[in-house]
Amino acid sequence: MSINHLIFRNLKKNIKNYYLYVFALIFSVALYFAFVTLQYDPSMDAAKGSIKGAAAIRAASVLLVAIVAIFLLYANTIFIKRRSKEIGLFQLIGMTKGRIFAILSVESFLLYFGSLIIGVFLGFSASRLIIMILYKITGVQAVARLHFSSEALIQSLLVFCIIYLFIMLMNFLFIKRQSILSLFRVLSSTETRVKRISPFEVIIGIIGLALIITGYFISSKLFDGAFKTLHQLTFVMVGILASVIIGTYLFYKGSVSFIFHMIRKRKDGYLSIKEVLSLSSIMFRMKSNALLLTIITTVSGLAIGLLSLSYISYYSAERLAESRVAADFSFTNKELAQQFKQELDKQNLAYQEKIIDVIQVHADIESIVETNLKEINLNPKKAIVPIISDKEVKGINLSPKDIIFTGFDDSVKAFLSLKDSGEIEIKGKRTTQSLHYLGLKRDYVISTYFGQPVAIVDETIFNQLKKDFEPSIQKKATLFIGFNMKDSEKIEEANRIFQKMHLEDSFTNLSRLEISNHQKNTMGLMMFIVGFLGLTFLITSGCILYFKQMDESEEEKPNYTILRKLGFTQKDLILGIQGKQIFNFGIPLLVGLLHGYFAVKSGWFLFGTELWTPMIIVMVLYTALYSIFGILSVLYYKRVIKEAL
Repeated sequence: MSINHLIFRNLKKNIKNYYLYVFALIFSVALYFAFVTLQYDPSMDAAKGSIKGAAAIRAASVLLVAIVAIFLLYANTIFIKRRSKEIGLFQLIGMTKGRIFAILSVESFLLYFGSLIIGVFLGFSASRLIIMILYKITGVQAVARLHFSSEALIQSLLVFCIIYLFIMLMNFLFIKRQSILSLFRVLSSTETRVKRISPFEVIIGIIGLALIITGYFISSKLFDGAFKTLHQLTFVMVGILASVIIGTYLFYKGSVSFIFHMIRKRKDGYLSIKEVLSLSSIMFRMKSNALLLTIITTVSGLAIGLLSLSYISYYSAERLAESRVAADFSFTNKELAQQFKQELDKQNLAYQEKIIDVIQVHADIESIVETNLKEINLNPKKAIVPIISDKEVKGINLSPKDIIFTGFDDSVKAFLSLKDSGEIEIKGKRTTQSLHYLGLKRDYVISTYFGQPVAIVDETIFNQLKKDFEPSIQKKATLFIGFNMKDSEKIEEANRIFQKMHLEDSFTNLSRLEISNHQKNTMGLMMFIVGFLGLTFLITSGCILYFKQMDESEEEKPNYTILRKLGFTQKDLILGIQGKQIFNFGIPLLVGLLHGYFAVKSGWFLFGTELWTPMIIVMVLYTALYSIFGILSVLYYKRVIKEAL
């Protein structure tokens, strides 16, 4: 047999066995090339400056390279170990290590660069679709064109050539360091098997579960007022991160074996074939893969958390816009408001106008504040609060002795914890009013330019304060002028007038639609990037777990032969394998989902107003895609079991 024929046969065999690796490589190259094409695509910054995506895409491409490089290097480690006996046989028939390395290099070159060429072609073909998705998510009105970038091609080839050189270096060192005898023993020594559960393993298993539960519990208390200073929050956040990561490692190192040992012990050793194939294997293999599974679980939780938070912000864009301004359009300048009003009249656009007087007062709120405001350099005895009359708010009628606050979101409530009642002193320049605090409402009645929350008092008290306010603490504007369109379908037309007049200001002149669009633009770009990075990690980590199952199936093949000869049917063995894959893929997925859930739950209100719908959508999609690799593993095992006899 010639060397060329040998290379061809090995290449054909590798493609058949490692088709998922080839797919992941093609996918990674395609995604990276598409990302880099976006970076050099002139249309990214041509949409009137609405997206400045080059920097964000560049940062994402760096992270993408790191994910892909780690995956390819790890996958190559698995494959070279699987071929250790083949390498040993080559040496037995007289081939030198240099000749063997050359054969493997040619095979890897054809497989790797063949995938690279296909990936570049697919990335170029999909680049226009990716830009269209990005424009759709961010709401950019621009034409997506198919653009080929020679700079993107050169950068992609350079990056993946460097990764290839590292792969070749790993192969060279592996072949050089191994003797013929050790090559025949590499595969059997890749997994550490433990025959019994030691007391130490029980202890670290319990500690692992305790650390994870502790991290979850503290994260649920992070913003409920239990930790009142910034130093405490910082220290606790670091502690939660360390507790969960260390706990996850110990969970795989000891907790899984401990839990399954307890299950097996309750059955007094009487296990069905399904339980033997699922529980027993998991008990002894997860320990040796603890570090790998910890990394996969932690990054999965991070990807789920970041994607959920970005989607929460995107999903809540309209509600967040309502929290910034209590009208479709708001102004603090009479002349600009009058100009906008005239333009609306010219276009026959019906609207409702609302004008509210707003003044700033000193307030002593120490008796109702539970948060330590001094930590953030605020004096609760001299807080500056915007105040309006109760006649301006529909449905509120206060007595001269009462005061309420209104206009807050969950983030404000988290950092400014207020009691339900108490006494507040409102101070003018010369007089002081002692009022009874009646609570805090969510409704927004003016824009956030004036501050939040807003105090509402009786009209007589407001008029007294208006005559006696402190000039030095007043805003430049003392009027909130709001316009609400009577026909909601006319808001976009009115917004075009607002844009045409160049009235938008981030503090004084506000359009609710513009705020919503800007939020969707910013968080849409973040969601786009995190989504693609998360998808890349999901596919690469899923492939790694799949490759591990390939190794285990080949190692356990003699066991299946014995079981088949003992009379167990293929169906009996498949049921056990299905249970095993549920544990193999389900445990890292479940723990990753829990990590992501508690991370999101602890501070989601800082990003938006809706938690469950965005988070559930993200988790369901992640679970569905991840489950594909478990199904593929079952199908591979099914083939191995068929070949066992």
